[in-house]
Amino acid sequence: MGNMDGKTVEELSTTECHQWYKKFMTECPSGQLTLYEFKQFFGLKNLSPAANKYVEQMFETFDFNKDGYIDFMEYVAALSLVLKGKVDQKLRWYFKLYDVDGNGCIDRGELLNIFKAIRSINRCNETMTAEEFTDMVFDKIDINGDGELSLEEFMEGVQKDEMLLEILTRSLDLTHIVRLIQNDGQNPHESGQEPKAAQ
Repeated sequence: MGNMDGKTVEELSTTECHQWYKKFMTECPSGQLTLYEFKQFFGLKNLSPAANKYVEQMFETFDFNKDGYIDFMEYVAALSLVLKGKVDQKLRWYFKLYDVDGNGCIDRGELLNIFKAIRSINRCNETMTAEEFTDMVFDKIDINGDGELSLEEFMEGVQKDEMLLEILTRSLDLTHIVRLIQNDGQNPHESGQEPKAAQ
């Protein structure tokens, strides 16, 4: 199970793996993370219904074998994909995350709900509203104008547009989660430590 989406656990540094394992086993001694523990793990409390749905969707995309739990290998594979994956690997994962109903297409409502949820969790300070961003995505990459994005449209459209790619990457940046793991759950700004840059 060492290779998921072209990403191998061996590509992670020993220190990173040790920190991630320590955090994982401290928070989840059983070695299997449930959805409830997943929310606790990342400090996600008092979520709006939209944000809650997004977290559930994220949990499901990380649960590679669909057994209702995230084990350590799935956890490492997911984190390494999000943090170190190549652009096309990340885009495929983002698409899977956005395609809430699993029909192979993203519609305007799905994308808008995901962006609202992401913003409430990540507290992004984007100048554009979630609605404006959703409209921009569809205006730019919905080639056939059917109000849905196929995987191909999404992958090609986002990779051809620097601005879209940059905003997507920034809004789904999970390095703050890695900083928490590296600092044993302490916010580096509170402890006076400078966070290590995620690669």
